[in-house]
Amino acid sequence: MVDIQRVSILGKDSIHCGFHLVPYIVETVLKTLPSSAYVLITDTNVASLYLAAFTTEFTSALANSKSRFLSYAVAPGESVKSRQGKAEIEDFLLTNTCTRDTVILALGGGVIGDLVGFVAATFMRGVKFVQIPTTLLAMVDSSVGGKTAIDTPHGKNLIGAFWQPEYIFIDAAFLETLPAREFSNGMAEVVKTAAIWNESDFTLLESRSEEIFTAIQTPSSNFSGRHKSTRSTAQDLLLKVIIGSISVKSHIVTVDERETGLRNLVNFGHTIGHAIEAVLTPTILHGECVSIGMILEAEIARQMGVLGQVAVGRLTRCIKAYNLPVSINDPRIARVPAAKLLTVDRLLDIMKIDKKNSGPVKKIVILSRIGATYEQKATGVADSIIAKTLSEACKVIPGIPAHDPVRMATPGSKSISNRALLLAALGTGTCRLKNLLHSDDTQVMMNALIELQGAKFAWEDGGETIVVTGGGGSLSVPAKGKEVYLGNAGTAARFLATVCTLVQPAPTRTVITGNARMKQRPIGPLVDALRANGSQIDYLESQGCLPLSIAPAGLKGSRIQLAASVSSQYVSSILLCAPYASEAVTLELTGGQVISQPYIDMTIAMMKTFGVEVIRKTDPGTGKLLDIYEIPRVVYKNPAEYNIESDASSATYPLAIAAITGTTCTISNIGSASLQGDAKFAKDVLEPMGCKVLQTETETTVTGPPIGQLRALGYVDMEPMTDAFLTASVLAAVAIGSPLPGRELSESPRNTTRILGIANQRVKECNRIRAMIDQLAKFGVETKELDDGLEVYGKPIPELKTGVSVHCYDDHRVAMAFSVLGTAIKETVLEEKRCVEKTWPNWWDDLENKIGLRVEGVELHHSHSSGSPGPSTPVEAPSVVISGMRGSGKTHIGELAALSLGWPFLDADHYFEKKYQAGVKEFVAKNGWPTFREAETETLKELLKDYPIKHVISLGGGIVETPAARDALRSYSKKGPVVHIIRDIEEVVTYLGAETARPAYGEPIEDVYKRRAPWYAEVCNYQFSNNTKSGPDPKAVANEVARFFKHVTGQSPNRPANLGQGKRSYFLSLTYPDIRLALPHIDEITAGVDALELRVDLLRDQDSFDKIGSYIAPKAYVADQLATLRLATSLPIVFTIRTVSQGGSFPDSAEAEAFELFNLAVLAGVEYVDVEISWSAKCISDLISRKGQTKIIASWHDWSGKLAWDGNEVMQKYQDANKFGDIIKIVGKANTLEDNLTLHSFVKKVTAATGSKPVLAINMGAVGQISRILNSTLSPVTHPLLPNKAAPGQLSFKEIQTALNLIGQLPPLKYYIFGTPISHSPSPTLHNAGFESLGLPHKYEIFETKEVGEEIKAAITAPDFGGASVTIPFKLDVIPLLDSLSPEAKTIGAVNTIIPATKPDGSKSLHGDNTDWRGIREAILSKSPTRVAQPEAGLIIGAGGTSRAAIYALQSLGVKKIYLFNRTRSSAQALVDAFPDARIVLVENLGSWSGTPPTIIVSTVPAQATSTEQDVAGSVYLPESIFEAHSGIVVDMAYKPAETPLLTLAKTVGKGWQSVRGVEVLLEQGYYQFELWTERRAPKKAMAEEVLRKYESS
Repeated sequence: MVDIQRVSILGKDSIHCGFHLVPYIVETVLKTLPSSAYVLITDTNVASLYLAAFTTEFTSALANSKSRFLSYAVAPGESVKSRQGKAEIEDFLLTNTCTRDTVILALGGGVIGDLVGFVAATFMRGVKFVQIPTTLLAMVDSSVGGKTAIDTPHGKNLIGAFWQPEYIFIDAAFLETLPAREFSNGMAEVVKTAAIWNESDFTLLESRSEEIFTAIQTPSSNFSGRHKSTRSTAQDLLLKVIIGSISVKSHIVTVDERETGLRNLVNFGHTIGHAIEAVLTPTILHGECVSIGMILEAEIARQMGVLGQVAVGRLTRCIKAYNLPVSINDPRIARVPAAKLLTVDRLLDIMKIDKKNSGPVKKIVILSRIGATYEQKATGVADSIIAKTLSEACKVIPGIPAHDPVRMATPGSKSISNRALLLAALGTGTCRLKNLLHSDDTQVMMNALIELQGAKFAWEDGGETIVVTGGGGSLSVPAKGKEVYLGNAGTAARFLATVCTLVQPAPTRTVITGNARMKQRPIGPLVDALRANGSQIDYLESQGCLPLSIAPAGLKGSRIQLAASVSSQYVSSILLCAPYASEAVTLELTGGQVISQPYIDMTIAMMKTFGVEVIRKTDPGTGKLLDIYEIPRVVYKNPAEYNIESDASSATYPLAIAAITGTTCTISNIGSASLQGDAKFAKDVLEPMGCKVLQTETETTVTGPPIGQLRALGYVDMEPMTDAFLTASVLAAVAIGSPLPGRELSESPRNTTRILGIANQRVKECNRIRAMIDQLAKFGVETKELDDGLEVYGKPIPELKTGVSVHCYDDHRVAMAFSVLGTAIKETVLEEKRCVEKTWPNWWDDLENKIGLRVEGVELHHSHSSGSPGPSTPVEAPSVVISGMRGSGKTHIGELAALSLGWPFLDADHYFEKKYQAGVKEFVAKNGWPTFREAETETLKELLKDYPIKHVISLGGGIVETPAARDALRSYSKKGPVVHIIRDIEEVVTYLGAETARPAYGEPIEDVYKRRAPWYAEVCNYQFSNNTKSGPDPKAVANEVARFFKHVTGQSPNRPANLGQGKRSYFLSLTYPDIRLALPHIDEITAGVDALELRVDLLRDQDSFDKIGSYIAPKAYVADQLATLRLATSLPIVFTIRTVSQGGSFPDSAEAEAFELFNLAVLAGVEYVDVEISWSAKCISDLISRKGQTKIIASWHDWSGKLAWDGNEVMQKYQDANKFGDIIKIVGKANTLEDNLTLHSFVKKVTAATGSKPVLAINMGAVGQISRILNSTLSPVTHPLLPNKAAPGQLSFKEIQTALNLIGQLPPLKYYIFGTPISHSPSPTLHNAGFESLGLPHKYEIFETKEVGEEIKAAITAPDFGGASVTIPFKLDVIPLLDSLSPEAKTIGAVNTIIPATKPDGSKSLHGDNTDWRGIREAILSKSPTRVAQPEAGLIIGAGGTSRAAIYALQSLGVKKIYLFNRTRSSAQALVDAFPDARIVLVENLGSWSGTPPTIIVSTVPAQATSTEQDVAGSVYLPESIFEAHSGIVVDMAYKPAETPLLTLAKTVGKGWQSVRGVEVLLEQGYYQFELWTERRAPKKAMAEEVLRKYESS
């Protein structure tokens, strides 16, 4: 006997629901669906769990029957849902002679259901089939409705059919083996269905999530649940939820089977969700993408004015309750490499492919409220509306509010909302809260109270009223292992710190934590007070900050002393909880001036409303109020209803818009009777600025003066309304009128606004004072930081800079304040628009819909890197922090890093000395080491807070001696680079022996290093090896510093340019036991390749050089080898450890040692780490969690020769690798030529999907060489100069190019030089040498004509045209033939290089560039002491075309002044006019300078037109004084003779000068041309040798 609940669809009761249904399913199918063959199709994962049970039942039931039972298991995962996957199943059916009466059973998730359903729809023109879904998602969604389909390279579900199953069996017991994440995946569809159809179902889901999870977390025994009598409450609830969701979809399908209207409704969240899924699949699940899609589509409805914020808030809360993401910024999404591809344009493009969409309008299901939709079908929504919601940034279009005079209400007060929630939860009885703020902060508070089991919440009036059933102070520790996550909600964090002490006694503790910023915000004074009162609270990371571990020991009470000068929230936290202390509380506030007294008064007033009266004591003698409060022991009694005031802080923004635009705005529900201090903003700030203010008890009206006539405030104390200072600051930025009498500042200009009383704003969501100073500076507004505030000096609106991009620090107040300024200043971009969700989630919508100012979405351009998680590169990149021993080179490396990044450099010691007005040595001598360390730690925290972005901060070597400093650095490393500079300790000792500026250690330096080394390792997330022992070339060091820091910050990730679709990339597998053996040949062996593989398992130190077999190189040796290689080449490195079983020599059992080396690679900022997927999942996951900018190559090697590229095993390995790899590498062994063709087909299949990752797939052995030739992603290659090949069958780069040409994959191209006379041009020699060296089949020829005519047109439009050099006299004449020009060519005004490009449609375009300037620049840099040089002055002789390239080159080098000499002044003046930003100074006579003499000289005149003798007719006189500077670089562009008069003079009188011949410039520009044409690194050595051989022999 089985208890079944049936659901009708399309007139049949064909959906059967229950628990443990396998026997029932078999019996029902056999009774009602007679057949000669029953075929069960599943995947290998599900087969391992349930196939045996089905086989047993079918076999038993068919024992005496002629009917057969067959089963077939396919590989798991989305990739099997393809044409090939369908064909495999069909071949199985045909092979087993299945006929038209066959019944097919689909046992599995949505992939199996879709795939098998489509097979059933087409096999023998349609056979009966049965859906047996095993995932919640399949149960409630894909199995219901008859949609079947497969995926294609063009998109998901594009080929399929409607084919209804005979039965759908919903066995909820299957969910007990479903991973929790998969269950949540299905709950997304359940929430979706309730949201569009049934509010009561939605209310059940949002209030009973814990109980629903319980049903799957408690396995049923003895088939409990099969009968109603054995069914638990949780099982009943689970089945109710499933059946409720299925019933809705069944009804919709019955009414609209073919999706002509109503059935569109089930696509709520799917239009955007599917687009997100197309990018993130398979890492992020369908339901997770749809969850984000639901929120975004709900926000679109809100933007359209159709849906209220209350509904959006409820939907968000409900989705979060099932552990689903609600934003693409969710850490689970952000850490996926492909998440960087979620651009607005990309998502809109993907939506175009959706069958439901067409043109610039997309079909989206628009909610009108929870449980109902705007239309009974999907609604057409313009791309512009969608783009605004999807964009991470926005801008307000300046203008006059269209709805002037504006009348509106702001959302409920955040401060009052949080207090009301907590009071009602702690009280007894039921309280209905009206006008609650539905935002991130209040959601955090509610979720925390639910997790603490402190109250029950329900909703009325469509969510407008929240019903709180208080728990009377009864609280419990959350479930084991469950932390209370508070995001960046400071109010919740501080209130709950005390609340958690009230939790009932339990063996476990409560842990409260937050995001990275919350972990920096102070909570120390509150914790100190609670600890002193007997509470047991521990810091789990940084001292004084979250996370906290709080023992459930109760609040003792009696006398509590609290320092309240930092935050009033500490005071409110204890006040709110004091009634539940063991003894009546007397709270005494210490530490001087109490901050934000109005918020304390607010708390006391609200407590009184909830039945607890707080007495503030007074001085008996004077009657003055004291900072002492008495709170009785009493239980809160909830009022039946509590109306929450609108938020006064938020009201400042629309009121300020009225002020700055000269319009009128009325805010209801905020007036003079408000509990909130910020309600005084209108009278105390706006009125003195020249606004007309009318304020009653319940509303406030502001009318601004005419635009541009705001007054400066002079002095204003904003201590009663600190949050509003940001709004005042942006108004002050444009306030130029004189302050009112009595407010003037005698010592300051009349445009000054001095805001004081706001010191606490430094410890809010960000350091708000510093944020305002830094962001206002972008507009050109001057400010001054004060101890307790700031001064702002107003400027006329037209003088403010436009086009400013404002970094909002993820702070709602910063974003909304600058949106006010954006109403007046054009093109002001607010970068993190979503941060307003903290207090006013629909601010941008209200700006447009209620105020009448247009808001547009803005797509920000990031420096993308898919090396996530770890510090990514947002618009404002996190600062770099440098640590290490004194003497390690922190300052030198830091300054080079700052120069290469273009960021300011901050030396913490210098900052310390300026702050304390004493040198470090002096400070230590006077105050001692402990005091110094404490002050040093405070300085560190100050630097991290005040300079969080785009700075390089170098710390003192002993900073790690202090636990608090280590905590701060460890916390910072989670969001930004902390780089440990490592130098050989012997070198450090030698250096410190001669250094006297710092105090002596008082102990051996080696001992200091040994003590600190573990601490440096603990706090850093990167290491940079400053290898000075071998005396490296300073240029090589500067190059490596630039590469390293640009890579780890994401400013310019060091990735192969050829790693992409339609391109071919290669890495050279180094097989040297010691990398130093490769250095003499490094340029030669790396020619053409895109990366270098460091085979760590092949390395051998001197003591083990001849060791054969398994071996582990010492970590220090590997680090040294890596550092040595880094100084020799800037190519990306692939860090590989291959074990013995994988064809290498690393021990198979040495997993710990392998991952220690992998971690070394990540710390060193290695670009790629090759990780075999056979290592343990835990080790791999740990590595990924800290990989930063490193990408993972997930590899699998099969040496058996049994790997079938068309089998299930290889697909399983691909899916395993796809889970964590950024690149997937699979290596097999070919037995036949066909194995390579099958491999090629496999790669085509898996890379066809949208968003697929790069795949490196090859076969080993001689037979497999064709696979190496055809592979396009990072093909491993060898070189004849290497000691041996890294793997059998490996080919050189040159061999592969030759083979590609032979098989027609690399057709020969023709390259030319255009000009006249050019018969002696060395360019053919140069480029043909390069082609020959790399094995490229191309040919470079001289093409001399008298004009740019039909012959050249024919050459450049020919199919085999590869590119061309252009020389005199055609550099201008050729431009009309080109489709586009580079910015350099446009600026210089000449083209010397033509590059053909293929457009997406296959047609050709011609692009013009100029490489002359690069030749000059690179030739200069090659002679510079370092690669990063910014000379004070340079000189250019001549004013012809080449001079323009020379000016551009010197500009690119940062030359601050360029002297220009030419005999014809008018020609020189023309160049000055052409380069207005170049700071060019014309000189009348060479050798006469108006300032610093030049250290770079470039002559662009013919050698025969120069002379070192005076009065030579027709020649430029070169005096010795042009080499006045002691050292420099001189370039003579003349190709012949080799020794020109200028270079001869330099050799004679310029002893410290380096010379560059014209042929060297030609080589440098030629290398760049070669790379533009071939997209390959030029083989410089081979090219230069051939050119110089001919040059010197001519």
